[in-house]
Amino acid sequence: MDVQQRLGDVLSRIRASERAAKRAEGVVTLVAVSKTFDAEAIRPVIAAGQRVFGENRVQEAQGKWPELKRETPNVELHLIGPLQSNKAADAVALFDVIETIDREKIARVVAAEMERQGRKPRLYVQVNTGLEPQKAGIAPEATVAFIDLCRLELGLDVEGLMCIPPLDENPGPHFALLAKLAAKCGLTKISMGMSGDFETAIAFGASSVRVGSAIFGAR
Repeated sequence: MDVQQRLGDVLSRIRASERAAKRAEGVVTLVAVSKTFDAEAIRPVIAAGQRVFGENRVQEAQGKWPELKRETPNVELHLIGPLQSNKAADAVALFDVIETIDREKIARVVAAEMERQGRKPRLYVQVNTGLEPQKAGIAPEATVAFIDLCRLELGLDVEGLMCIPPLDENPGPHFALLAKLAAKCGLTKISMGMSGDFETAIAFGASSVRVGSAIFGAR
């Protein structure tokens, strides 16, 4: 199966999951995760019609996406990996969506860069649903207050929430928690689910799923 067939398979599974969850067809966006793959590997996926992609590292994305975006201007690029403050200017310049706002320092730096550059990438707050010390993300119990800070003090229009559940746990409760927090914050966008669990995420209300290896193959 080539990369375009794998993309078609993932899209079919997304549509089937929408139907199974009694959700409207097309309500879930596929973010094709192209981290570690070069432009030559990404072009066939763009040629097959995919327009939304995710990258983990700002520096890696800078090496391939400016050219790819020139070739296909309507491509939408998401940052789905941790953002360091020294990369905030580059991230605001390159990405259309930043999914990993996870602490006050980053929120302030991103707000300042958006003002300076006159550019407004859409923003998600990452929630550390498993309270894993090695993982980025705001604690679930601090999420509502953090969203308020972003909105009211920093003037950031947060669009949604994102999470990465612990690898060794059932993802369902984590997806349910994120959906509950999103509703509490009045947010309709929920980024959750990866290659191994995106169908479960759709059942719990994901608006976008981040799928890499099921499309591009093993890294």
